[in-house]
Amino acid sequence: MKHLRVSGDGLVGADCAESATFTLSESPTDDRRVVTVASTSETLDRIRDRVARWPHAAAVCDDVLRSVDVTAPAYPGVITESLAYSTLQGGPEFARWLAERGPAHLPAEPDPVVAERVGDTLHLRFNRPKRHNAFSTPARAALLEALEVARVDPSVCELVLAGNGPSFCSGGDLAEFGSFADPASAHLARTRHSPALVLEAITARLGPACRAEVHGQVLGSGLEMAAFCGHVTARAGAVFGLPELALGLLPGAGGTVSVTRRIGRWRTAYLVLSGATIDAATALEWELVDAVAE
Repeated sequence: MKHLRVSGDGLVGADCAESATFTLSESPTDDRRVVTVASTSETLDRIRDRVARWPHAAAVCDDVLRSVDVTAPAYPGVITESLAYSTLQGGPEFARWLAERGPAHLPAEPDPVVAERVGDTLHLRFNRPKRHNAFSTPARAALLEALEVARVDPSVCELVLAGNGPSFCSGGDLAEFGSFADPASAHLARTRHSPALVLEAITARLGPACRAEVHGQVLGSGLEMAAFCGHVTARAGAVFGLPELALGLLPGAGGTVSVTRRIGRWRTAYLVLSGATIDAATALEWELVDAVAE
């Protein structure tokens, strides 16, 4: 079995699998500290290139993931993640990405989240299909309003979170990034109005009856929110990933907590640092999702 271990500085190291950022292997394994790839050397070269381009975000992400206590409530982890995210928002790598992106326009769309109650089940659907349900500030406000019903109303016995159109949620809407006046205001908005924390509270009450049904692109904040649900079902063609490093950032919707709880910090770090996506079968094998449906 050929193994390469990636240490906290992004280089090959002699650390044991437990202390490494993650381990790459060319042989199948059920060890959650290890990621199976076709070529360890080629994968490591790609990761080295990414870490060299976004060294601040890579290092901060590794720090945050190592600080997560998967047995603790989500709140301290979400706060730590958001503070780190805000630090990176004030850094040179995010500034470079904004300059490369250039000016952007966020289209106004009515009803970014639609809610329907059928008996004791509350169905919530992201509803920006033309943008693969990219998550925006209006979508967050609408989602929080709907989630609050499930949180406080004991007659809601089941919550189903899904998405209209070709994807569940493709992550944060890139046209909106950089719209906050300063990182401190962005931190307060993320943590005082956090779908992640409400989803955790609903899951604590409903367990697997708080369900996410995902398909198409399940990326960034979409994956991070779904992972807080008590049960996640994916369609066979779903694609999962955490692409935030390419913006000079780390996951900012609670993913360092929710995804880490499901697959461990090692494979979470791999998804962030490599920028790779995985299919539904791999997501099921890693226990990122609980079931795959055709």
